[in-house]
Order: sequence, then C-alpha cells, then structure tokens
Amino acid sequence: MNPDLNVVVLDDNIARFRDDFESRLPAGAHASFPDRTDETAVQDSLRDAHVLVSAAFTADTAAMAKDLLLLLVPGAGLNGVDRAALPADVPVCNTFHHEDSIAEYVVAASVLLRRGFLTQDAALRTGRWHSPVYRPELPYSRALVGATVGFVGFGHIGQRTWELFRAFRARGVAVTRRGDIDAAAAGLEWSGTIADLDDLLAAADVVVLSAPLTPQTTGLIGAAQLAAMKTDAILVNVGRGPLVDAASLANALRDNAIGGAAIDVWWTYPTSGDTAAPTEYPLPESANVLMTPHSSGLSEQTFAGRIADMTDNIARLAVGRPLLNVVG
Repeated sequence: MNPDLNVVVLDDNIARFRDDFESRLPAGAHASFPDRTDETAVQDSLRDAHVLVSAAFTADTAAMAKDLLLLLVPGAGLNGVDRAALPADVPVCNTFHHEDSIAEYVVAASVLLRRGFLTQDAALRTGRWHSPVYRPELPYSRALVGATVGFVGFGHIGQRTWELFRAFRARGVAVTRRGDIDAAAAGLEWSGTIADLDDLLAAADVVVLSAPLTPQTTGLIGAAQLAAMKTDAILVNVGRGPLVDAASLANALRDNAIGGAAIDVWWTYPTSGDTAAPTEYPLPESANVLMTPHSSGLSEQTFAGRIADMTDNIARLAVGRPLLNVVG
C-alpha cells in the first residue's frame, strides 16, 4: 500500500480538466501539472513521480522518473511509449471512452454526405436551390435505411458505431485481421478477414475505417480498393491517415470515383502551433469532402470517462488492488 502518491500529469487535454481530476484522487495523492514547455519544471516533477499521466515515454523519461510505479496513457494508443525504455516492473494502462463521440461523428458524417446536405448548404448560401424539386435533373439522395455499412476494423469504435447505425435500420458487414467476429451475435450480415476486403468494398454504401495502423495495414486502401467501391459510396476514416494512400484518395475524389469522404485522421500534423497541411496531396474543394482536425473523439464525455478510469487506477495502486486496462 502506498497512499501518498505523487502524480505528474503531462497531457494538455487532461490539464484542462484539472479540477475534475484532482477531485477524484484518493486521499493522500497529490497531482502536479508542470508546463510541458518548461524542461526544468518537468524534470523536477518527474524526479518525485510515482504515477505519470502521459502519452509519451522515452529513455530520458525513465532516467528522470526513478521512483515511477505506474504509467497512465490518457488514451487508447501507445504509439508514443517506448516499451523498451519502460522498467519491467512498471505497468502501463490505457483508457478509451472515445468510441461514443467517434461513433456519433461517423454517423453524422455519413448522413451529411449521403444526403448531400453540405452541397445543399453551400449552394443555398449563393441563392441556388440544389434540390430535385427545383432542378429535376438532380438525383434524389439516399437515407441510411437499408444502406450497407462496411467496417474495416471492429473494435471499440466499430462496435459502438454499428450500434448507432442499427438504429437507422442499416445493414452491416465487417472485416478484421483475425476474422474472429461472431456476425450473428453482432447483428451483422457477414464478417471475415482482411482477405475479404474487396467483397466488403463492393457491397458497402458507407465504408468505415477504424483498424489500427500496422505495417500490414499501411496503405490498405489504395487505388485498386477505391476503384472497387461503389461510385456513390462514402469513405469515413477515423482510424489513422496512412491506412489510405493519400494520392489515390485525392485522385478518386477529384474524379468523383466515389461519392465522398469524411476524413478525421491525417498523414501529417502540426509540429508546433495549429498550422500545417494535413496532406501533400490537396483534396478537392468540394462539398463531398468533410475534413476535420482529428476531433471526432474530442468531447467532454470522452475526457470525463478517461479521468474516471485513470483516477480509479491511482486509487487501486494506493491500496494494492489489481489495475484495470493493463496493456500487456
């Protein structure tokens, strides 16, 4: 048991909810929120740290945090954690809770793009009524009822998103690396492995990418896969940018080879500040493309859940109870 724990928070998102975080700490635990740009303040805090809340961990971190007992990653991914640098006796725990917000984004984006609402909005702002009532040559848009949604990846995000799509009476299919989904239990029409990707792309009206990025999934969606999609299908990427070949996607959207895309994850990100081109292949300035700055999971509810998980694990550490969400 170790109730007197020093907790160091090196995450700007969690720092914005400092009051909530501190109010949930067990008695005896103390949290510090050093300015991450102040190297001296960070080093001083790490020297006394028993618990570190951070998306990054390096050999330099390990050298400073000699008394570390627990690393809490304030999200799902461990991309920034050098597992080789982490002492063998220091567990690392992650947390989720972003699936609700991301699922909401996926469904909302699918409705916006399939129904053409973004196109209609842009047109009406210039006085043009982009509707088959006023322009009979225009096709009618299609609702989600009866649409087939194809999931490439069916973890926390895919499963929660499918729950929402089912409320629209859509049909679902899914592929995963292991192909271990019970399709009947999940309410899917069928499921398979990545080897069945072409079948999914040919069947889907909406393709949802939420698979993890690995050497095997990098560039998973390229020119051939985009060509296999229906010409009016929507691609929604909430996984990682490099799941898709950027040049191929830009070309497909430019040529109207697919119906549209909602992209929340990118190939490049700002290294400082808030300015950077998200891809070297500019996407067309058209209303069938929704671009968002990796914000689909950013909601108050997401961070409330994550803070609850992390402070629960701090309380468990303090009294010697088993930790939750330990990453093996």
